[in-house]
Amino acid sequence: MITFDQYNSQSANIEERLKTYLKQKPVDDERIEALKTILSCIDLTSLEGSDTKVKIFAMCERARTFHEEGDSLPDVAAVCFYPTFVGLAKEVLKDTGIKVATVAAGFPAGQIPLTIKLDEVGYAVAEGADEIDIVISRGKVLANECQEVFDEISELKTMANGALLKVILETGELETVFKIRKASETAILAGADFLKTSTGKIKPAATPEAFLIMLDTIREYFEKTGQRIGIKAAGGIATADDALVYYQLVKQVLGEEWLNKELFRIGASRLANSVADEILGRG
Repeated sequence: MITFDQYNSQSANIEERLKTYLKQKPVDDERIEALKTILSCIDLTSLEGSDTKVKIFAMCERARTFHEEGDSLPDVAAVCFYPTFVGLAKEVLKDTGIKVATVAAGFPAGQIPLTIKLDEVGYAVAEGADEIDIVISRGKVLANECQEVFDEISELKTMANGALLKVILETGELETVFKIRKASETAILAGADFLKTSTGKIKPAATPEAFLIMLDTIREYFEKTGQRIGIKAAGGIATADDALVYYQLVKQVLGEEWLNKELFRIGASRLANSVADEILGRG
């Protein structure tokens, strides 16, 4: 198992780097190309208690029809719903190339026994989920019980049975740079395919500061092992300008080879339509 380098807010120089990375924003044709990439990397998401089959069907239909609006528009990367809607989404999106993601492991709080978390992941796999976004036990990270978090993620990774595993850190609850970094390290070492910022259920959700810490951890892991871990920003990202912040940070820290749906995602419900409108010059 690799050992990560010491990391703190001073050595990371987070605030100054953010100012530098975000100072220059893409404009004109460069902005449009960036927005096309962003649209192709969106996980079109609905995770509400009021979700119905009719709503989920309509969202799946929307997900698969962006490309019909213009030659320049890609479809989104995935949809993400509660596990009970996975079967429906798989049926509607069959043969489209759009992945079906779901949430598990006691989403959004993570405060359930491991046996139930494993059952949730097993159910998602049985329903056909391509990707599973699991939440970690933030209380255990805060209590410095990271070995338990590692063991849980490792077991959930096995239960996922090859489905892409995105590990949600819920960085808004982790309080410090040290805790966000430690959670990132733990998730990667335990087998995460992606690190994800947030559930979208608490504030703050995604923040550039937390995202940069996660990016630094992914970069260091790649430098030490040659293995690429993906990154997903989620929570409160509703406009093109919001999304471009995370696009720019990925580009600056990890490079353009991460700017594709295999390694970069944005979880959002409203973002896709607004990005598509700007690309097509509507509104």
